[in-house]
Parts: sequence; C-alpha cells; structure tokens
Amino acid sequence: MLELIERIGDVKSTGIDTSEILDNLILPYELRIRGRLRATTETNVDVGLFLDRGPVLRDGDLLQARTGEIVRIRAAEEQVVTARIKSGQPLARLCYHLGNRHVTLAIGEDEQGSFVRFPPDHVLEELAERLGATVVHHTAPFDPEPGAYSQAGHSHGHGHSHSHDHDHGHSHGHSHKHTH
Repeated sequence: MLELIERIGDVKSTGIDTSEILDNLILPYELRIRGRLRATTETNVDVGLFLDRGPVLRDGDLLQARTGEIVRIRAAEEQVVTARIKSGQPLARLCYHLGNRHVTLAIGEDEQGSFVRFPPDHVLEELAERLGATVVHHTAPFDPEPGAYSQAGHSHGHGHSHSHDHDHGHSHGHSHKHTH
C-alpha cells in the first residue's frame, strides 16, 4: 500500500510537471473531507491517506507518498443539483439564502452562466426556485467553496485571549409614564 502522507499543493503552485504524477485518486466530496482513508487509484494502486486534519482535499490537489510518489486528487462525479440564475444581485441573494442554511455550496460560472451547486435536497431546491433559479438534477464533480477560514494546504489554529473585564454596570434613571 502506498502511504500518502503530505499535501503539497497543486500543479500550478508547486511547478510539478504532470509527467511526475504517478496516478489520480478519484474521491467524492464526503471522502475528501477525511484525513485517514484507504482507497484505490485510477490504475488500481492501493493507497492509504495519512494526512493531518485540515482542509478538504480539492480537485487537483497533489499528495506525496512516504516513498516520494505523487498522486493527484480528482473530484468524483456524484449526484448534485445545479441552480442557474442571473449573475449579480440574484446570484448573491441565492448564495446568501442557501449559505444561511449552512449548506456546502460550489459557486461557479461556465458557458451557460452563473450557478450554485449543492447536494440534492428538496427544501433547498424549492428555495432556489422561489428565488428565480432554474434547478437541474445531474451528476458532476462536486468541489464546494472551502470556506472563509480555511486555506488550501495550510492548517493552523488561532487563539484569542481577552484580558479586559466584560462586566458593565447599567443604570437607567428614566421612567415611562403612560396616560390612557
């Protein structure tokens, strides 16, 4: 088994030539969120992921094995819903309302226009349609937005310390008189 132990970026950020890539590991989103996993590559190489907890594996990310080989992550085709809507405020409104439900979203644009993609969910689909989107069920790679607090390839915590007092006195010297 090939032990994949390090996230090294993507082809662009690393400057690695694609000829140096041993194989592709195609995974659905639900498996790309895991740091520990046993799987099989496109050419049937048995691999194990032994990665630090951190960012979701993105389509195109490169992993390095303990023995030096490089494997590229590919987002698998899976069941998704694509909601197409006009760019600008309609797209922003749709993203806001779907995001407010804490759903994982892929936001993009292609030759057909702007879209928001998410796992099938009839409540979210109805919401998207009420906001003016056209909804289509199909299979496609699902590579959602990583989130505002994550950085691909980096995992670090932030500690916050506040050494000021949060105790505040409140005195209200006014009255409310109502005449009926």
